Amino acid sequence: MDSEKIIGVILAILLPPLAVFMKVGTTTPLWINIICCIFFWFPGILHALYVVLSDNY
Repeated sequence: MDSEKIIGVILAILLPPLAVFMKVGTTTPLWINIICCIFFWFPGILHALYVVLSDNY
């Protein structure tokens, strides 16, 4: 893993929306993650980890 992904994983655990913002900017995945974090924190963490570790974005 490179340093960008390691920092992304740490941020995904602590501040999921920030990690998603750093990866994709203000696009649809960011808004999905914010909604997940508002309702429940854990799904927001899972979604952020998926976005950070995925090569699709």
